[in-house]
Amino acid sequence: MAKDKLIAELGQLVSESRNPRTMQIDLMPTAEILAAINREDGDVAAAVERVLSAIAVAVDRTVEAFRSGGRLIYIGAGTSGRLGVLDASECPPTFGVPPTMVVGIIAGGDRALRNPIEGAEDDPAQGRNDLVARQLTANDVVVGIAVSGRTPYVIGALEYAREVGATTVALSCNPDSTIAKLAEIAISPVVGAEAVTGSTRMKSGTAQKLVLNMISTASMIRLGKIYENLMVDVSVSNEKLAARAVRIIAEAVGCTNAEAETLLARSGNDAKLAILIGLTGFDPADAESLLTRSDGFLRRALLDAGTTTPGA
Repeated sequence: MAKDKLIAELGQLVSESRNPRTMQIDLMPTAEILAAINREDGDVAAAVERVLSAIAVAVDRTVEAFRSGGRLIYIGAGTSGRLGVLDASECPPTFGVPPTMVVGIIAGGDRALRNPIEGAEDDPAQGRNDLVARQLTANDVVVGIAVSGRTPYVIGALEYAREVGATTVALSCNPDSTIAKLAEIAISPVVGAEAVTGSTRMKSGTAQKLVLNMISTASMIRLGKIYENLMVDVSVSNEKLAARAVRIIAEAVGCTNAEAETLLARSGNDAKLAILIGLTGFDPADAESLLTRSDGFLRRALLDAGTTTPGA
C-alpha cells in the first residue's frame, strides 16, 4: 500500500511528468539530443525569474541572520543535498568567510556526496538529528532543498527548525509542495517536465543551483563582501586565488600588477585592505581601522576617507 501511495504521489508531480517535446529523444543523433536538452534548459532562467520576490525575502532574512551571528544552513538529499554542500563549500574561498557561516548538510553524511545511501532520504528523524548535531538556534536560516517537495528527511529538518524558531525556507520545483506549505518562505521555480523523465538533476537541479547561488551571493554583497562587482574578500589561499587577488586590486586601484602585488603584501594578503591603501594612500593600520569603522564596506570606507570612486 505504501508503494502504491508513493507511485500515485509521484504521478502528480510536475517534475515527474513526461515531456512531449522529447518523446523521440532515444532515436535522435547526438546533435539533436543536445539541441533538445538545450531547448529545455532555456526555460530554467525564466522559472527562477518568476520567484525572485521569494528569493529576495530569503536573502534579507539571511543577512539579518548573519548580522545576529546566525548561519545559513542548506539541507537536502541526493542531488539537492549535493548542490547545497557545493554552494556552502564555495563561500569561504570566494568571500573569505569561515566554513561555519554557510553550512551544507546531505542525508547520509559526506559519503553520500559520492555514493547513494539507500533510504537516507526516507528518514525524517535523521533530518532533525542532523540539525540537532549542528546545534541549530533561532538565529539560523534553514533552507530545505527537495525537487519533489516531499522528501521525508527534509520535512523532518524543517519541522525541527520551526520548533527551534529558526527561519525556514523551502526550495522545491513543484507548486504547493509539502515543504513549501511547511516553511515560512517558499521558493518554487517550476521548470516543467525534464528532457529525460524524472531526471531531476537536469532542469530542476539547474534551477536549484541558480537559486542557491543567488541566496549566498546576494547575502554576501549585502554584507560588504563585494566592491563594485569585484570579489574583494577573496581568500588568498593558493596560487590561482593569489593571482586573482592581484588582478582585482589592479582593476580597482588602476595600477600595474607589480604595484598590486606590493599592495597585497603590505596588507597581509587582504585584497580589500590593499585596495583601500592603494586608493587612499593610508598606511595599513589606519586603513584597517577605517574599514572596521565602516563595517567592512569598502565604498563606505572610501566615502569616509573623502575619496571619490567611480560609480560611487
